Amino acid sequence: MNKITANVEALRKHMLNENLQAYYISCTDPHSSEYLPDYWKTREFISGFTGSYGEILITMDKAILWTDTRYFIQAEDQLAGTCFEMHKLRVSDAIPFDQWIVQNLPKNAKIGTSAITLPYSTASHLQKQLAEAEMELVYVPDLLDKIWDKRPALPADKVFELDEAIAGISRTNKLTRIAEEIEKAGADMQIVSMLDELAWCFNLRGSDVAYNPVFIAYAIIGKDKNVLFLEHEKISEELKARLEGGEIIVLPYNEIFTYLNQLEGQKVLLDAGTVNTAIVNAISGSCEIVFGNSVPTKLKAIKNPVEIEGFKSAMVKDGVALLKFHFWLKNAIGKEEITEYNVGRKIAEFRAEQKDFMGESFPPIVGYKAHGAMVHLIVGEENAFPVEKEGILLFDSGGQYLHGTTDITRTVVVGEITDQQKKDFTLVLKGMIALTTVQFPAGTKGCHLDILARKALWDHGLNYGHGTGHGVGHFLAVHEGPMAIRAEFNENTIVPGMVMSNEPAMYRTGKYGLRTENMMVCVEKEKTEFAQFYGFETLSLCPIEKKLLDVELLTKEEISWLNNYHQKVREILSPLIESELIGYLNDLTSPV
Repeated sequence: MNKITANVEALRKHMLNENLQAYYISCTDPHSSEYLPDYWKTREFISGFTGSYGEILITMDKAILWTDTRYFIQAEDQLAGTCFEMHKLRVSDAIPFDQWIVQNLPKNAKIGTSAITLPYSTASHLQKQLAEAEMELVYVPDLLDKIWDKRPALPADKVFELDEAIAGISRTNKLTRIAEEIEKAGADMQIVSMLDELAWCFNLRGSDVAYNPVFIAYAIIGKDKNVLFLEHEKISEELKARLEGGEIIVLPYNEIFTYLNQLEGQKVLLDAGTVNTAIVNAISGSCEIVFGNSVPTKLKAIKNPVEIEGFKSAMVKDGVALLKFHFWLKNAIGKEEITEYNVGRKIAEFRAEQKDFMGESFPPIVGYKAHGAMVHLIVGEENAFPVEKEGILLFDSGGQYLHGTTDITRTVVVGEITDQQKKDFTLVLKGMIALTTVQFPAGTKGCHLDILARKALWDHGLNYGHGTGHGVGHFLAVHEGPMAIRAEFNENTIVPGMVMSNEPAMYRTGKYGLRTENMMVCVEKEKTEFAQFYGFETLSLCPIEKKLLDVELLTKEEISWLNNYHQKVREILSPLIESELIGYLNDLTSPV
């Protein structure tokens, strides 16, 4: 019996003790985080799957992982040989876990879960679904804690302050603005639990989560009281004094449950999609709960001018690092042993040379040949492909700089390429340019723009399964909301100040994948008698592989955009690089 199967069997014994027919694992933490501290990496522990998204259900005879299109190939590979099976999400015939439960478990079945890692919106929906099927949702202690030998401890790293000169707005002004918006929403206070929101609200950063400069905490923000709940060893006496001097109460992390239980007569704003169910259950019955979108999330998404300038500064540093990497790759390929893993480490090395580099913003995704078609595969030393002088290489990576966060993908030639690869690459680029250059009226949502990135592919019977664009935090999470550019409906409109990715792609399973991604900021364009119009300004500064172009597929306007972009890259980066790189940059960015 392998380790995964043994852990599942051990879990089933505890399910029997609790009289459960199934156990649901949301696979996140109490803060609805995407990237997790080791303590909360429950999905990886119980299934062996290392992707950043997936839900798990264990019954007495089934172990199932649900994940989306980014991870279908990876999940099948990592679950092979275990007791787990993979079910697909975000496809036309998908059956989500709640529907599967109703269809496959008997009446009166009890489905257990841990309230502290279950978003309240999921709990409410699941409770309703199960009640209609005459089943019951039961909150039990975290059963994994009973079988996880030597489970990692929660991190205790120090929190540090982000200077107002970098944040652009003081902590006091942010909290005042948040309180005003909470009052407009008909509440006295909001419970803030998302870690990137907390960091932004208080102009603080930490290192509790790999790739994310955040710290584990909760907060209550309101007109009359601001409370930050975090472990005292995480904060210096000097910083604690500054916070308290700004009328912020600092209490231990887990004390939030007692605090909420003792609240009286307050109207408490909660974002049901992110706050965990244990928090909701702890609120005193004398309080009124007001459900709505998190105020900090909406404010944080619109970057102030200082933050936008910070992003631009980070992009310059990133551009220099990536150019140095590309130059190294060109000269090393075929002469020394290179693997996908080496590539990721080398990119990080060049970024680390840049001033104010604070680490990577996510694990590098490097795909050569068949691995390129595994959308978010993160390889280790043991399973990395060697990179040879043949075909194309995809690398998706990002950096955390004190002034901003970066996320960029390039597909480059490492050897002989095919006409099919050139055609695929060019169709993807056409979509990226179409989204970059669009002008759209105020009130436009991401789902209205998504087609622009896909039309060239659709015209040739091609598509990709993931979203096209996500928000990016300012020295924060590389994926942030509330807006998105994808086919699914999202109520949040795209407005000036929002920094987003633009990343159409194409994957041929078992052969290769390619993606071209820039970051961009929404800006005002023009106001006419019909509407105020917005558009995008590209932030990323990195050459796009001209050798992969099928120029006949490009319009004059698309060629003009590419040449103008390359001219901008050349003009900004040239003064910052060594003389040996000047000629190389000029060649990469010469006009088509």
